[in-house]
Amino acid sequence: MKTRIRRLGIALAATLMVAAASGSALAQDPVKLTYFTFSAAPDHLADLDKIVTAFEAANPGVTIDVQTASYDEYFTKLQTAVAGGTAPDTFELNYENFVTYASAGTLLDVTDQAAAVAATYYPRAYEVFSQDGKQYGLPESFSDVLLFYNKDLFDAAGVAYPTAEWTWADELAAAQKLTDAANGVWGDFQPVQFWEFYKVLAQNGGTFFNADKTQATFNDAKGVEAAKWLIDKANTTKVMPTTADMGGQDDGTLFKSGKLAMWHNGIWQFSGMADAPFAWDVQVEPGNVTKAHHFFANAVVASAATAHPKEAAAWMEFLTGSPDAVKVRLDASWELPAVADQSLFESYLSQTPPDNREAVFAALSDIAVPPVIAQQTQLQDIVNKALESAASGQSSVEDALNAAAEQVNALLAEE
Repeated sequence: MKTRIRRLGIALAATLMVAAASGSALAQDPVKLTYFTFSAAPDHLADLDKIVTAFEAANPGVTIDVQTASYDEYFTKLQTAVAGGTAPDTFELNYENFVTYASAGTLLDVTDQAAAVAATYYPRAYEVFSQDGKQYGLPESFSDVLLFYNKDLFDAAGVAYPTAEWTWADELAAAQKLTDAANGVWGDFQPVQFWEFYKVLAQNGGTFFNADKTQATFNDAKGVEAAKWLIDKANTTKVMPTTADMGGQDDGTLFKSGKLAMWHNGIWQFSGMADAPFAWDVQVEPGNVTKAHHFFANAVVASAATAHPKEAAAWMEFLTGSPDAVKVRLDASWELPAVADQSLFESYLSQTPPDNREAVFAALSDIAVPPVIAQQTQLQDIVNKALESAASGQSSVEDALNAAAEQVNALLAEE
């Protein structure tokens, strides 16, 4: 099997040994650790319970008290708990929020404990949860964005399927041949929003901030070209439906109903598209001057105020990298564990559709981590409003991005 990820079975086995051996080195008196999660509720609480049971068996005297909240409520509740001095011992953070909590000094430094199991994880996923040379989190799961395509529409139009070598120009040329607006069939769909903009900016060789993160740079010539790449698909080349063309339907519904030939979306869509009434597959996304793929990741962290740092670190290791946890996640299709041992994913890779699941891992060679600041919500809102203004014709792309950059620079000045 071709792969770009190293086989590290020995390292992964070592994780279990560390976790199991830690039982004798942990608390002499009973310890209860709290764990706050958003990803387990409501669909994977039984799966999490299997992992908790395995951990408690390997670490006698340590019990895990699971607490949950929906994603919409999770970070508000977490912030309140941290501010009130009642932070959970361990909890989940996505990358966008990790930076804020790490910068505030609220996370436990697990650099020394994590060093023994670092090789267990996909390297980039491990690295993004460090700051200033210290490790504050262990990667729990990851997902990325690929190019979905309707093989039946490609076949009917006599267009060759996307390849890993495709560029923006190749994508546009195919989309133009595949678009049949009269019959409501569109060649492409890529949302015009913050998450896509930062990625296509990277694909165009641009950067969101300058090197020391004191100034926004997304409004330079590369940023303008990247924004136009998104906006022009609907407004100029007309290979993508406008909001009016969509008639209240979302892009997932359009793709599944056979109305989109290509669709930029995440691997979490695989299960929902499994019963689509046509043949489809995925490929790594095209780039312009380089490749860059959207990367999402969640980590497990511990509170700097926990009274049980050793037990917390042991639970972090077990939940994110132990064979027990990895097996439960894969069996339940509960996101993808961020471990480096490719052999563990053989069952996942063998599932169809899509046939080209290896693209999931190929994309990891060129990931673009989202730009993150302490005032993340404000940053995203500013960029989204700028893109909306340009897409609707209320302002030029240049003016919209320049105004957004000025607002973002004001946020940076406050940090």
